[in-house]
Amino acid sequence: MPGLILAAPASGSGKTTLTLGLLRAFTRRGIPAKGAKSGPDYIDPRFHEAACGAPCPNLDAWAMTPARIADLAATGDLLLVEGAMGLFDGAPPDGRGSSGHLAHLLGLPVVLVVDAARIAQSVAPLVAGFARHDPAVRIAGVILNRTGSPRHAALLRRALAPLGIPVLGALPRQAGLTHPARHLGLVQARERADLAAFLDRAADALEASVDLDALAALAAPLPAPAGAPRLPPPAQRIALAEDDAFAFAYPHLLADWRDAGAEILRFSPLADAPVPAADLVILPGGYPELHAGRIAAASTFLESLKIAVLTTDIYGECGGYMVLGEGLTDADGHSHAMAGLLPLETSFADRRLHLGYRHLAARGGPFAGIAGRLTAHEFHYATTLRAEGPPLYDATDAEGTALPPMGLRAGRVSGSFAHVIDAA
Repeated sequence: MPGLILAAPASGSGKTTLTLGLLRAFTRRGIPAKGAKSGPDYIDPRFHEAACGAPCPNLDAWAMTPARIADLAATGDLLLVEGAMGLFDGAPPDGRGSSGHLAHLLGLPVVLVVDAARIAQSVAPLVAGFARHDPAVRIAGVILNRTGSPRHAALLRRALAPLGIPVLGALPRQAGLTHPARHLGLVQARERADLAAFLDRAADALEASVDLDALAALAAPLPAPAGAPRLPPPAQRIALAEDDAFAFAYPHLLADWRDAGAEILRFSPLADAPVPAADLVILPGGYPELHAGRIAAASTFLESLKIAVLTTDIYGECGGYMVLGEGLTDADGHSHAMAGLLPLETSFADRRLHLGYRHLAARGGPFAGIAGRLTAHEFHYATTLRAEGPPLYDATDAEGTALPPMGLRAGRVSGSFAHVIDAA
């Protein structure tokens, strides 16, 4: 089945809203459509799934091989891939992993979403520059977003006409189509009580403003599945924390592990549920800093962790890593006691951005000996106040520069701020 990529000149152009509206609109018409997200993102894919009722894979052109991407993209339906940041924004030094890189790997056309709120005739050189920048990336159409009036939209269309790139629609500025956000991105789909109504409003707006048939006609065939190797499961029975505080687990990894025969047992620390009997407990990333008081008061959960560690390996990523430590200070400066299984203290009182792709080599923990090097991504604002003990990973950045070793190990417990994406 065919696919296309929805990208933009810059972040904040409205890609997510347009992608969600399109997915919802096609689904309401009875046209099977699925979403995918370029790059490392836990939040936008859950919105995609709500919009169309189908799983949304991450397609990461930096962290995954082309064969792996082809396997994940082979959904069998019309695939709408939402880009990340600007079209050619990727890892240094050359933009590897960008949405444009992904378009090249998959051979898919790009529909450029242009935020037209503060632009007029200058839209033409903007779009022309993106269309000429990389001959391997084809700009097949344009959607004008946040136009101010029909007159403004007509002016933009006239300016773009000499380029010969179809303008598929012009979406007027609408206050009801904005998303609430926080420091790691949008407020999570699971936290929005009005999500269904929002998705329908977005679909209504797209149906009224965009030529859906012309857009679907631009889609190109996807590569055939390649049967790429997968990261094997780190244990047979895996207890996975899952709720508003622990929501950042990649579905493609969980699906790989289930396909290989592993059992995933979900539980909610925020509901003070005990850890299920398992061979490995995983606390994924999320927003523990927003729920630190509830986590500190979840005595059943915390006591069950301390009992589980006597016989079970425990692993935390980013937010989960912080919860395995001794203390977490929230943004208001209040300190909360955590599980106390790692000699670690972290704080959000002085937020500092840590961001970038990582190559990892495990010294221990659940991935030691089963995958060699791993690809991963780091994205958090926490400050480490204290971290003592042997590290978990040797790490390099996207350019291959050695970084200080990451994470901690203490007996059966391990973790780091890195989110594992795939086997390198």
